[in-house]
Amino acid sequence: MKNDSAIARIGPRSQMVIPKKVRERLGVAPGDLVRFRVTSKGIMIERLVVAGEPDPFAAFEEWTSEADRRGYADL
Repeated sequence: MKNDSAIARIGPRSQMVIPKKVRERLGVAPGDLVRFRVTSKGIMIERLVVAGEPDPFAAFEEWTSEADRRGYADL
């Protein structure tokens, strides 16, 4: 992501949508965990992989269709 930048707005409940190009670069999708680390150079966001932890969205298989992925792709 050389000199690319992305902007996100914090919503009224302190939530934000991670911009698409950032999600793609991190390789994250709905249900994945991300970690925010404070460093001396700023804030680092990284995909968090927890071995052996059950997927909290596994029970919602009806929401993992191709239509759902397309519908939420631009979030």
